[in-house]
Amino acid sequence: MRKLICILLFALVLTPVCRSKVPVNYKLRVVGEYNHDVKAYTQGLFFDGGVLYESTGQWGESSFRKVDLASGKVLERLQFGRKYFVEGSVMLGGELFVLTWTNKVAFVYGAGDLKYRKTYSYPREGWGLTTDGRSLIASDGSSKLYFMDTHFALERSVNVTMNGRPVRYLNELEWIDGKVWANIYMTDVIVIINPSDGVVEAVINCEGLLPDSLRKADTDVLNGIACLDGRIFLTGKNWPRMYEVKLVH
Repeated sequence: MRKLICILLFALVLTPVCRSKVPVNYKLRVVGEYNHDVKAYTQGLFFDGGVLYESTGQWGESSFRKVDLASGKVLERLQFGRKYFVEGSVMLGGELFVLTWTNKVAFVYGAGDLKYRKTYSYPREGWGLTTDGRSLIASDGSSKLYFMDTHFALERSVNVTMNGRPVRYLNELEWIDGKVWANIYMTDVIVIINPSDGVVEAVINCEGLLPDSLRKADTDVLNGIACLDGRIFLTGKNWPRMYEVKLVH
């Protein structure tokens, strides 16, 4: 993993092209630590109304959860059928939106009661999902971000680039202070993206966030970004911990 991160940072950060802006590089400082369900294959993570929510994947195990931040306890859970592999999720305008990976459908629930409302056909693979408060913003594992209305109609898309090169494998997303934060799948890297032009303005090296002593055979990759009143929280798939972090140069 360390070799993969070094290759990514060298290729995308240390070799600028033409007039492209070189992104700022950050590391992390952990300021808080919380329990996280090791059976949660985290796909989406966000706060709404001060409450933590999480969508989890895997065939036959996919769910959407309301979670107590302090203890990591699941307070409420929606379980999905065995044929669905759930991905990113977000709330907007009183509704909960949930993507699926390859099922070509997206689900809508009531944000307050988590009751099913409708299903939409979805034309791409579902990966990450967030919102700027007006549009839904989604990734599909490529270098694109898709901006959609609440009926999943495409409004626009943007190509994400770093030093003039496309940044692929954009995964879980979070809207923070007017920027899109995105996990790069299979790495310990998060990028901060300008939503207007897709340019990566900063790179966060999260290597070592989960110590080796807490890793088990089924511990998977970093994935899960949430923000609460300026506080940043990160976790990963089947991680036993969620961390509150601050960025440092």
